[in-house]
Amino acid sequence: MPRNLLAVSGEAARQYAHDELRRAILLGDLVPGQRVLETEFAERLGVTRAALRAALLDLSVEGLVERVRHRGARVRVVTVEEAVTITECRMVLEGLCAARAAVHATDSQIDELDELLARMTTAVAQSAVVAYSDLNRRLHARVNELSGQRMACELLDRLNAQLVRHHFHLALRPGRPAQSLREHQALVEAIRARDPRAAETAARSHAAGVIQALRGTPAPAAPTAFASPFRQETRS
Repeated sequence: MPRNLLAVSGEAARQYAHDELRRAILLGDLVPGQRVLETEFAERLGVTRAALRAALLDLSVEGLVERVRHRGARVRVVTVEEAVTITECRMVLEGLCAARAAVHATDSQIDELDELLARMTTAVAQSAVVAYSDLNRRLHARVNELSGQRMACELLDRLNAQLVRHHFHLALRPGRPAQSLREHQALVEAIRARDPRAAETAARSHAAGVIQALRGTPAPAAPTAFASPFRQETRS
């Protein structure tokens, strides 16, 4: 693996290690419960152990990594109940962002949402779970961005990062992608209608659907590869 060209220690190295580890967690190259051995991963990334340790501290604050007594750091395992609690928080923030997006988004920006929806529709028809999961994430991120609510976007980014594995597993559940697609269609339709109340309701309804799916209850009827240094499983 190529060494970090920025620096092996200091702030640049800490940020580099943080970004690489975070990306690996979000892509599933580092899985829940997997240990992150300081010596091994510092060598992989070409940074000092101090820089790696600082990066792991940042990731623990974000809820992606946890420290285990006498065992070091590992990727945090998020239980279903924790995922439900996090999604309840998302419900409020995403409702706010959807309402603001309905007010602030331009026609061309809403066209971007429609394009993402079209690609999501294709992914559902082709049972392309990975593609759908990625497009789902991108649609939410774009709606949040169009809201102009920078603080809400930052909070949602942290919350969503903790749920990445649950989102992927939900996409594997029979019927869930199609239901999710209908929920997203309602959201974009409300934004195009410039109806902030309907947009907030649609966003909250989608989050409620996610919670129901997480708990395993039926939802109500409703209308590029990253070259990661972490592909190989680490020692346990």
